[in-house]
Amino acid sequence: MTGEIWLRFVSGPDVDALAITPAEVVDAVAGVVAAHGRGETVFEPRTHLEPDNDGRGHFNVLRGHVSSLGEHGTSGVKVVGDFYTNYRVGLPSELALLTLYDAWTGIPRAIVDATWITEVRTGAMTAVGARLLARPGSRVLGHVGARGTAYANVVMLDALLDLDEIRVTSRRPESREAFAERLRADLDTPVVVTESVEETLAGADVLVEATRLTEPAPLVTTDLVAPGAFLVPYGTVSALAADLLDVVDKVVVDDWREAQSGRFGALRPHLDAGLVTADSLHAEIGQVATGERPGRESDDERILFWHRGLSILDVAVGQLVLDRAEAAGLGTMVRYR
Repeated sequence: MTGEIWLRFVSGPDVDALAITPAEVVDAVAGVVAAHGRGETVFEPRTHLEPDNDGRGHFNVLRGHVSSLGEHGTSGVKVVGDFYTNYRVGLPSELALLTLYDAWTGIPRAIVDATWITEVRTGAMTAVGARLLARPGSRVLGHVGARGTAYANVVMLDALLDLDEIRVTSRRPESREAFAERLRADLDTPVVVTESVEETLAGADVLVEATRLTEPAPLVTTDLVAPGAFLVPYGTVSALAADLLDVVDKVVVDDWREAQSGRFGALRPHLDAGLVTADSLHAEIGQVATGERPGRESDDERILFWHRGLSILDVAVGQLVLDRAEAAGLGTMVRYR
């Protein structure tokens, strides 16, 4: 052994104190999406751990490497719980921990509370997708769901688009009202609370489905997706009607291997039924970002973007957090060996 090895633990309060802006997160995510399109990442589809806990939730394990980050690139592993009943005990539904490693030696570099990272990188991916695929002049956002990632979705889309109206709903009245109040406190765009998915999505230019279903249900139907709409469904359990793809002109995913993995995801029933295949898929978002595949080609196209959450996004935003923490002297140094 040549010497002591220390790593930095960056807690949730440390992450908050860094005050990283939404624009900085979007830039980090856009950069790694393009890197993925150029083949400059090593990515493995997520795996799941489903404890014997009466169906309260499960863990996702994400692994990835980004060659362009740091001197030798950065590798990372994130474990994130997805526990839909956590609101009953005052906890976020998603709590996450990220570990970052030196790719040449395997030395652990950091342990990071990745709960905020999970929220914002998801919202940033929605925004990057909208930047590449939404119709220019989109003015109305319909958002279904009020969980942790919902806030980042709306805030980042509002910063990107010149919105006239934000519609929000969720299953529980108290959650949608609290979500709307939080948005109104931070945004100038009018926020309208609705009582149904139909009221929220009908005729909207950008439609985001982030529900917390426990069983598949056809909440998003063909009549709600207007010509020119950009639809982002990413609920763990599908809320899409079986025939929804009949009206969709292009399906774009974050990664085709990721889309095929596991038993969860918005398009899982459609994949299982053979309605989404390698041949019918339009592109991965990285291919659009690099110009390998076209994005939106007409104002009337209905485009669906399904992002399940790539590990490389966590690595990229985690590296941003680590760089800022090191520069600010934040975090707790922990001796590894």
